[in-house]
Amino acid sequence: MSSSGAPSRKTLSKIATNRLQKELVEWQMNPPTGFKHKVTDNLQRWIIEVIGAPGTLYANDTYQLQVDFPEHYPMESPQVIFLHPAPLHPHIYSNGHICLDILYDSWSPAMTVSSVCISILSMLSSSTEKQRPTDNDRYVKNCKNGRSPKETRWWFHDDKV
Repeated sequence: MSSSGAPSRKTLSKIATNRLQKELVEWQMNPPTGFKHKVTDNLQRWIIEVIGAPGTLYANDTYQLQVDFPEHYPMESPQVIFLHPAPLHPHIYSNGHICLDILYDSWSPAMTVSSVCISILSMLSSSTEKQRPTDNDRYVKNCKNGRSPKETRWWFHDDKV
């Protein structure tokens, strides 16, 4: 595993490749507000710039998401993390891991990269304070050696932030 916690990479299936090419074209024609896809030749890993929404704690702050697509996307969710430095947020760990149910248990193949990005921006925008999760230090320590957030058994209990 790499230091970014990327899952072991298998070649994308034909279905995944076709779906991602379609999503990329749609993104280029109609990008979600507050996001920029950094163009590379790697369809399996997208780097996306996130710009904090006006009128929120994160207004004009800029962060980067790394989205790694598994072999069987969209039947399997992508791994989505913030690259360093991750925003201070009650559901974002200092290693970039994001506690958001749609990235794990509530994933649906109908979701797209755009819909995931909009959900992440909504999560950021609804926060009333910039702080790390209370268990940040313990969680990050347990994630040493490149553990993927998809290996975590998340407990989704706070829908206020």
